[in-house]
Amino acid sequence: MNKHTSPSQFIEITEFQPEYATDFARLNYEWLAKYFTAESHDSEMLEDPYGTIIEPGGQILIALDGDKAVGTAALITDGPDTYELAKMAVSEGYKGQKIGKRLMLRAIDYAIKTGKKRLVLESNTSLTPAINLYIKSGFKVVPLNPDSPYERANIKMELIL
Repeated sequence: MNKHTSPSQFIEITEFQPEYATDFARLNYEWLAKYFTAESHDSEMLEDPYGTIIEPGGQILIALDGDKAVGTAALITDGPDTYELAKMAVSEGYKGQKIGKRLMLRAIDYAIKTGKKRLVLESNTSLTPAINLYIKSGFKVVPLNPDSPYERANIKMELIL
């Protein structure tokens, strides 16, 4: 790698395969343990990503450094024209390399290609880098759903595609 080459250029973003299920869970449990506590809704998805996300029509994107999974983002079907962007995580040692931004752009592109009209997400305002990424990507704050499955959620955002 020379001084003009960004490490993230070597990161490949790929779609979910069953062999990435444990990495999907590991990456998300890591960030949840650092900032919050895994909730039952998290565990449902992380323990059965195929049944809870892929099978109902969603997708999971995986960022790979060679054969090592270093990032993830999930697109969960939320009605006929909407995906919920969720389970976005990047390994500690890979932060600052724009992998989150690349996952975001790929998620937006995937949603458009599959005919979705909007992306929604729920987050927590203490996650400043994530909130900034969402704003830079065009997401706007909308009213938070009072029956959110996440106790930690204190902000909801949407992107009209």
